[in-house]
Amino acid sequence: MPDPKPTLTLYNTLTRKKEPFRPIDPGNVRMYVCGPTVYDLAHIGNARPIIVFDVLFRLLRHVYGAGHVTYARNITDVDDKINLRAVERYPDLPPTQAIAKLTADTIAQFHKDIAALGVLPPTVEPRATDHIAQMRAICETLVANANAYVAEGHVLFDVGSMPDYGRLANRSLEEMEAGARVEVAPYKKGAMDFVLWKPSKPDEPGWPSPCGIDTPGRPGWHLECSAMADRWLWEEPRLTGKLSEAGLARPHVFDIHGGGIDLMFPHHENEIAQSRCAHGTAAMAQVWMHNGFLQVEGEKMSKSLGNFITINALLETDTFGGRQWHGRVARWAMLGTHYRQPIDWTVERLQQARATLIEVAELLEGVSGAEAPREDVISALADDLNTPSALSILHGILKSARRNAQARSELKTTLAFLGLYDGEAVDDLDPGHIAPAVDATAVDALIAARLEARKSKDWAASDRIRDELAAMGIQLKDGKDPATGEATTTWEVKR
Repeated sequence: MPDPKPTLTLYNTLTRKKEPFRPIDPGNVRMYVCGPTVYDLAHIGNARPIIVFDVLFRLLRHVYGAGHVTYARNITDVDDKINLRAVERYPDLPPTQAIAKLTADTIAQFHKDIAALGVLPPTVEPRATDHIAQMRAICETLVANANAYVAEGHVLFDVGSMPDYGRLANRSLEEMEAGARVEVAPYKKGAMDFVLWKPSKPDEPGWPSPCGIDTPGRPGWHLECSAMADRWLWEEPRLTGKLSEAGLARPHVFDIHGGGIDLMFPHHENEIAQSRCAHGTAAMAQVWMHNGFLQVEGEKMSKSLGNFITINALLETDTFGGRQWHGRVARWAMLGTHYRQPIDWTVERLQQARATLIEVAELLEGVSGAEAPREDVISALADDLNTPSALSILHGILKSARRNAQARSELKTTLAFLGLYDGEAVDDLDPGHIAPAVDATAVDALIAARLEARKSKDWAASDRIRDELAAMGIQLKDGKDPATGEATTTWEVKR
């Protein structure tokens, strides 16, 4: 195993500070990240944690060895939103068949979309519906420990039974009650008590319920992640992971839990509550990491504003900036802002990323890679995943690479390490500039008129025609006929 250097420093939401990262077992570093709820196409806001934690996964593999990192990213395939969307989309199918079709199709598209973003598959990708037994067991334990109770076919977590509930959000129970949108239900002991298990209607997915409930039910969202994290990061550690043999018996605590800042409360807070109380631990994960919000051209992304952009639409349609965008371009643009900061998703940001990657593609064609990524880039990433600093270093390497073969090799390997380059050609990086409808005859006539204006030194007319052609999406290149010395102009549709 490679020497675990440099030391990683990560910002821990739980402690509100940057801390040196010290894994429980360097032979099996464990990370869990909340994945998609598969009722619709993933949007670019969803893409941010997928890309951010993919970079962290790559960094952990580099530092600790690819075979010594377990990354679990789940799929939520049982949820009220899924049930509603399935019936809306497939009204002619029985509900269970409609749900199966919706989730299968959505998962397949999700995998296709994020692969285009240069994302590595996680070590494991558990699905909620495959872990019902673990969820039932957690419910039974929490009720037995008096941290949960049964009421009207529900199993609910008793928030009042956990003295330090709210530590992750850094708010008191009273503050959370005042600011939260909570379901008002007469069977709840406290306003903040949340559902672990609930009854299913006849046309909804259902499983035998825990805790003596005699009607079928299904799990709550928070419970699903606790069960899947425990199953894949402790019950069946992928590698060495025999912590008791190493004298590291700290059951049911793993290294890193990640997700978007919108999940911190209530989802992650509730995960912590049910996991800690079920297993009697002081923590669920040692480090909690959250990426910041995303907005589009300075505004919150929403369907009502007409700026809601799915990953698929960004890659395959002209709905943003009048063109398709290559996945690596989107990835570069995403990494230009530090993961903890808000990001403004703009056409200009994508244009700049695309221009850089086109230069990279032209420069690195046929170049062999170096043995390892640049250490200065690794050091930047080791400082709380400082991707803006890493990209700034890459720009410096790119300048050197124009005249230095070793720099070209280092650039290629480092970009590949970051998932930013996989041998794409220039044409690959411009997959769908939506070219304007061009009347070639009209363009040639305008160019002829411009040449006449230039010959007559009517510069105002020449500039006017040039601007008219530019507005049509036409790029001009002026030159001279080598045989006659006369001015010539060629043209092409702008990329």
